[in-house]
Amino acid sequence: MEFIAARLRGRYRLALLSGKLRLARLPVVPAAFMSFGPHKTLLTLAAVFAVFASTVSTQAQAAIKRYRFEELERIAQPRENFVQGLQIVGDRLYMGTGLYGSSRLLEYEFPSMELRREVDLPDELFGEGVTRLGNRIYQLTYRARKLLVYDADTLENVGSAPISTEGWGITFTPAGLVYSDGTHRLFFLDPDSLRVVRTIEVTLNRQPLPRLNELEWINGRIWANVWRSNQLVEINPETGAVEAIADLRGLLDPKLREEDTDVLNGIAWDSDAKQLWVTGKRWPFLYRVRLVDFDTPSPLRPGTQTPTRSP
Repeated sequence: MEFIAARLRGRYRLALLSGKLRLARLPVVPAAFMSFGPHKTLLTLAAVFAVFASTVSTQAQAAIKRYRFEELERIAQPRENFVQGLQIVGDRLYMGTGLYGSSRLLEYEFPSMELRREVDLPDELFGEGVTRLGNRIYQLTYRARKLLVYDADTLENVGSAPISTEGWGITFTPAGLVYSDGTHRLFFLDPDSLRVVRTIEVTLNRQPLPRLNELEWINGRIWANVWRSNQLVEINPETGAVEAIADLRGLLDPKLREEDTDVLNGIAWDSDAKQLWVTGKRWPFLYRVRLVDFDTPSPLRPGTQTPTRSP
């Protein structure tokens, strides 16, 4: 805990840190918290608490890991895919696409991206996230409050289950399924009954983080797209706390954008190759990326050409 009492005009403040007096660079206290006298400026009790809160907040932010990305490879995909869900299982890539009248469940051979099978959703359904667990594939719908269930071997629709919210993103966990509804909440489903057994609230620095979209389970953590942002977040599945943020701004070359190109959406972890793939709605490529600490120098030289595969 820190308590400070000193002149405010300097950049440094005399601080009591862990029982010892020392000079420390501390946040400047707003004038509203100052008490003025004819010969000196004193910190009021309110100011002390304001600085303490600011320090705690800064420390909390520092605990969150920050990543940038390195693009390692790209694979071409059809631009019409309005990607809502993505998952790699062995040599198969499952993709869910959205929009009324054109939503589909797609199964590609990976990494060749040869289309193996597809299922058209009814025109009145807006497809959302997809995931495979065992011999079942699950696909959310946007506002129909319905979770579609398919046989993984045939892609035959074998049923559905009601959900009480909108459906956005979905992934599997060792205990079952978890989905998002576009808010700051995540809903955990029993894999047999498909009923909600637990809900967590996702927070960033103790504040709710809304607009959670596509999800992926990676090494014991839930990774999520945040709608209308170019960032991914890593979520603790027990507490809901965001533990890391990955900044993917600049991944899609502005020259590749077209009029209908939409936001970053789609996370797929290739557990066999230990590779991370991401894409977006009506993006021309799937991108293999490596997440690295912001402070780590990039090994890639300026102008390095990213390998590209075409279907």
